[in-house]
Amino acid sequence: MPSITVKLYSVFFKMRLKNRLQGWIQTPPDESSNQEGVRTRPEEPVSASNPYFTDGIATKDIRVDPSTALSVRIFLPESALLPSERPQPKSKAEESSLKSENNGDQGYTPSGQNCRKLPIMLQFHGGGWVSGSNDSVANDSFCQRIAKLCDAIVVAVGYRLAPESKYPAAFEDGLKVLNWLGKQSNNSTGDEPWLVAHADPSRCVLLGVSCGANIADYVARRTVELGKELDPVKVVAQILMYPFFLANEPTQSEIRLANTYFYDKAICLLAWQLFLPKDEFSLEHPAANPLAPNRGPPLKLMPPTLTVVAEHDWMRDQGVAYSEELHKVNVPAPLLDYKDTVHEFATLEMLLKTPQAEACAEDICIWVKKYISLGCHEFSY
Repeated sequence: MPSITVKLYSVFFKMRLKNRLQGWIQTPPDESSNQEGVRTRPEEPVSASNPYFTDGIATKDIRVDPSTALSVRIFLPESALLPSERPQPKSKAEESSLKSENNGDQGYTPSGQNCRKLPIMLQFHGGGWVSGSNDSVANDSFCQRIAKLCDAIVVAVGYRLAPESKYPAAFEDGLKVLNWLGKQSNNSTGDEPWLVAHADPSRCVLLGVSCGANIADYVARRTVELGKELDPVKVVAQILMYPFFLANEPTQSEIRLANTYFYDKAICLLAWQLFLPKDEFSLEHPAANPLAPNRGPPLKLMPPTLTVVAEHDWMRDQGVAYSEELHKVNVPAPLLDYKDTVHEFATLEMLLKTPQAEACAEDICIWVKKYISLGCHEFSY
């Protein structure tokens, strides 16, 4: 069972989040007053970007779409650099001093010669559509961990949040960033030097957390439909961490765990009401149920899909069912089922240092490396 600390924190977490969601439902924000949308909440702590390879990772924020709030945070591991380019180790105090002395300095600048190319992991954070961000303290720490373990460039997407931007805004943002990544691989069209120098878009993995898993799955489906239109981007695998899947037919985990930790059923339904337009609200909506009737493309065309589920998550069985359906049509679709865990057990700030969270990140990277290692392309679109 989860610890007493987790149980107590969950009570306050749910109380605070439920109040916010009910407030938005009772007094919806004026969408016309914020055409750009929002990608973060002022009350949620964020981590500043740091382009100096502190702890082996350099980070940078990029505005992808000047007409909206859509942005990305790039996590570049120091392993992308040639040995001669790697900086001497500095303490965090020295890094802080360096940044304050060089306010106009953009940190690491690629040499442009013989740069090492790394795979890309396109990450979509969780937060129930209405909260969370790509630069939150928790998401920043998680993405740094994944970038180091997988030896990959992580591009965390700051998609537009509900209720200011309802469906399909977040889904469209995910696909827009994938198209943007394709342009960055070309010296003539790319304007982001880290990606131009180091990114290999032919080894792209989608990584979705909670509701971000729903975005990842949508983007994966669109890559199947678009095919070569996305060249040079090729999605070779996707990872769905405790997906935010729903359906009309209740599952055993839903019946047994409806009032479970953190994101319980009542809170999730409020979040879906804020995310979906009123006339589209349905638990069988294609954004909610990947197995909804007539949803394309055929599952047999989907990329290899790793699904992570938590024992004490009421949505657990929906993730299991999707994994099983993929397996039935011969898509490589392993399932990682972690005992004594809750929804977002590997990505919530207070749980990041638990053995389960660390093991989950390591297990993800062990699996994904067979799809992103050079010479090991078993699948791509």
